Amino acid sequence: MHDEQDTRMRLLLAIFLPWFQFFTIGRPFAGIICLILQITVIGWIPAAIWSVYALSQYNTDKKISRALDNRR
Repeated sequence: MHDEQDTRMRLLLAIFLPWFQFFTIGRPFAGIICLILQITVIGWIPAAIWSVYALSQYNTDKKISRALDNRR
């Protein structure tokens, strides 16, 4: 249940504050670039899409890591 709430919160961050979401997944350089993109109103939508994509990759990496840990 906690993972589901964490994912929902990160998804909301990815949509409304895309640059901040990158900092929560440990990608501060991407967060700075995303903030520069988000400053422009036109860049907000690409920034949000990029952030949601990065979040899905982060979640996939976590699932793979858990699966490998369970195998050992």
